[in-house]
Amino acid sequence: MDSVKKKRRKAAVNQNDCVACGCCAKVCPLSAIQVVKGVAAQVDGSKCVGCGKCARECPASVIEIREVET
Repeated sequence: MDSVKKKRRKAAVNQNDCVACGCCAKVCPLSAIQVVKGVAAQVDGSKCVGCGKCARECPASVIEIREVET
């Protein structure tokens, strides 16, 4: 039996360019994003469903939705 790998969409934050404003965390319906130590936003991949709300809200445009294998 072949193992079938599914692809899921997840948010990814460019940590180097994130200004830690928290806009993404405020709009995430599943609380999958938090600003860590006031430095940068971090995505909890186990909660993220890839809806894209955070990417649309980000004023610095440093969040992208990527397909990842699960």
